[in-house]
Amino acid sequence: MCTTCGCTDTMHPTMTNMATGQTMPLAAQETPAHSHTHTHEHLHRDHIHANQKDPPHEKKTVVLEQAILSKNNQLAEQNRGWLAESHILALNLVSSPGSGKTTLLEKTLTDLGKEFPFYVIEGDQATLHDAERLRRTGCAIVQINTGGGCHLEAEMVAQGLEALQPSAQSVVLIENVGNLICPALFDLGEQARVVILSVTEGEDKPLKYPHMFKSAQLVLINKIDLLPYLSFDMDQCLRYVSMVNTTTPVLRISAQTGEGLASWYQWIQQHRLTVQAHKGL
Repeated sequence: MCTTCGCTDTMHPTMTNMATGQTMPLAAQETPAHSHTHTHEHLHRDHIHANQKDPPHEKKTVVLEQAILSKNNQLAEQNRGWLAESHILALNLVSSPGSGKTTLLEKTLTDLGKEFPFYVIEGDQATLHDAERLRRTGCAIVQINTGGGCHLEAEMVAQGLEALQPSAQSVVLIENVGNLICPALFDLGEQARVVILSVTEGEDKPLKYPHMFKSAQLVLINKIDLLPYLSFDMDQCLRYVSMVNTTTPVLRISAQTGEGLASWYQWIQQHRLTVQAHKGL
């Protein structure tokens, strides 16, 4: 058990097609029979510390982690190529639990769903709650429950895309499992990673989780309607973001009230047109 993330050695991921209600097991990424499915940096360090007198074991850990990430990256490139051929924009939404990802998705699907088609891959460890909530927007959704896993992987997304069969020139929104650590290591084949930070979490999140913010193509600071009731320092937060990522734009929004969402919608529309033009992000 990874005490930081919640991953286990015996993940049993499933996928539920919300249109049909059918649930099926997902094929796990292939690893050696003796392997540990964790690939996270903190686990790697723990293994090295615990086995400083056992170089062979340390070497096995490094090689195994590299192999797992390599396999995931190969599958992610296949996903990215398939999406590019169909001119589909895929966004990977990542955040801590409770940041407002689902509320943001619900608002986005409601406001933009009539302009072009959306598809959703909803990732959680358990339950269909968020998928049921989003299904009311009329959008096609598959729910992926990772079991003990704390992140989605490229193979899971590939199977989700196979089930959804998104139309050309559409947008696929991937709501990753709430976690700012492990999803940073796993490329899903998306064109852009969007990190959502709630003002209720504190302004220092970019420094505490630099790898995630460094890998972002967009940062959304959500729940700004609560600022009058908090001691959140917006200017400091913006400085912290720029310290780990000097190029990523930051948008301030409230998914609850709608404030700032016009800029978020414009960002989606611009990048959808970019993907259609085969120019990349």
